[in-house]
Amino acid sequence: MERLDHLEHLDRHLVDELAQVARETVREELREQARKQRRTATLYAASGAVALYAGAALALAVGLALALGLPDWAAALITAAILGAVAYALRSAARPSASRPTTAGHGADATPGSPAPTTAQQPSGLGTPYPPMPPVAPGAAGTPEPGAAPRRNDTDPEQPHHRA
Repeated sequence: MERLDHLEHLDRHLVDELAQVARETVREELREQARKQRRTATLYAASGAVALYAGAALALAVGLALALGLPDWAAALITAAILGAVAYALRSAARPSASRPTTAGHGADATPGSPAPTTAQQPSGLGTPYPPMPPVAPGAAGTPEPGAAPRRNDTDPEQPHHRA
């Protein structure tokens, strides 16, 4: 019995030691990954700052070039309009395809009066403004016509109010 107690003590010691080694290995790996990500983030931030100054210098050059043939205020106004158009184009390219029409549910094969697809988004880009309607045939057992107000006899107070 003494021998088994000694082995049990060794087993516990071995498990504790293995757990400690595993923790140290994971910590060191996480430190290394964080160090690499920090360096990458620093380089991206520096790149963004330099690109901002490059864009400002380009805008200044465009304004000065326009100022050769136009009054200064007109050159500044045209430069601002060009920058605004570029910003709008970049924003449109970055947004989800809400502003671009999709082929599903639109076009020549769309049925007049059919509901909009459930993937439509609000102009704010926040997703659908209302939950999608379940695909139930109009006039099916107990379902009112689309757009019709529910009648008092349509709901059973004994039944649960959710659908499976």
